[in-house]
Amino acid sequence: MSILESHKSIIEVGKRTIAIESKAIAQLEDCIGDAFAKAVLHIHHANGRVIVTGIGKSAIIAQKIVATMNSTGTPAIFMHAADAIHGDLGIIQENDVVICLSKSGNTPEIKVLIPLIKNFNNKIIAITSNATSLLGTECDFLLHVPIEEEACPNGLAPTTSTTAQLVMGDALAVSLLELKGFTDKDFAKYHPGGALGKRLYLRVKDITEQNAKPQVLTTSSLREVIVNITENMLGMTVVLDNDKLAGIITDGDLRRMLSSDKNIDSLVASDIMTAHPKTVDVDMMAIAAREVMESFNISQLVATENGTYAGVVHIHDLIREGII
Repeated sequence: MSILESHKSIIEVGKRTIAIESKAIAQLEDCIGDAFAKAVLHIHHANGRVIVTGIGKSAIIAQKIVATMNSTGTPAIFMHAADAIHGDLGIIQENDVVICLSKSGNTPEIKVLIPLIKNFNNKIIAITSNATSLLGTECDFLLHVPIEEEACPNGLAPTTSTTAQLVMGDALAVSLLELKGFTDKDFAKYHPGGALGKRLYLRVKDITEQNAKPQVLTTSSLREVIVNITENMLGMTVVLDNDKLAGIITDGDLRRMLSSDKNIDSLVASDIMTAHPKTVDVDMMAIAAREVMESFNISQLVATENGTYAGVVHIHDLIREGII
């Protein structure tokens, strides 16, 4: 087989895998019905946590569902089905709901686990491809995820089945999210770290408080302006007329001034500054400040509080915080 033919074969396998799994996901829409709605409402009104369990590859999917639920306002805990029958059943509390994932619904660990959970009087939501299995018949809410074939040509490696489980878990999590009226502000509370969280909660004042506050007067000499810009390392300084914002001087302003025919010996800040600079309020979201910078193709913004100069936000600050 030539290299070209080998590449062609690989591409065909990749496309076939996606086609098989896409078909299974599309068919899941028909599985969202009364049982799904009742399961969502039961979780919503349970006043407990969601315990998600499974074995093998289903256990890995269970962990992803737990992570999604926790990040969208539904408290959830992962419990490995094998560990559950060796002591971890203590995780389950009185008002908790158990979601059990299993393609066959008849794995030994699941068959042992089901009656134990029922003895605790906790409700079981089953996500299984086998509606007639022990799990499918003994659960309180059946979320059937039928599949025609695994993407694996041997029909052995969980591929289509685990994808279907994951999508059903996402459907549960998103339904609960909307039922709770979960907002972007709520989301930010659970995602304070990283760029995602910062986009949702970081404000201009959180940045300006970390920066120097460069400033000169309208009457400051050119030397004073250059020294101030150099010392504060923000590539600019703000020009004040007493306490009132008068303008801004950037590195670019200095370069343009030096390339002009002006007599620089007698120049003061008011001769060089750009009047009426773009400003943002300190309470504005940092992501909104970025949009202002992009709109005007500038790299610094003067921050104000009640109309008074409060600090500077630089594009490098936004890059450092992951906003850009």
